[in-house]
Amino acid sequence: MATYVARSKQVAARMLGGEMMIMSPRDTTLFNLNEVGSAIWKFADGQTPLHEIVERLCAEFDVAPEVARQDAEAFIQEMAEHGIMQVSDRPIAAIANEAPPQEPK
Repeated sequence: MATYVARSKQVAARMLGGEMMIMSPRDTTLFNLNEVGSAIWKFADGQTPLHEIVERLCAEFDVAPEVARQDAEAFIQEMAEHGIMQVSDRPIAAIANEAPPQEPK
């Protein structure tokens, strides 16, 4: 069964210097995502299955698929616990047309 991941629409997020800054809507914890976390955030459109996100991570960061999957799952679980990401076994349509946050000019 496929797993789908979506960015929560209730977070404050901004790309700064190639890294995503996100504030949890549940507990106001601030997260500074590294390049891999920022890539997962970007790919988490609710329509792309996790296995495809992992494939993209492997291609972009030259990491083994099993390592990428374990790291992605742990990251997504932590973000979901803070209300930053949603996880489902079906595509998540609510943010399908939402553009990812832009870096300030």
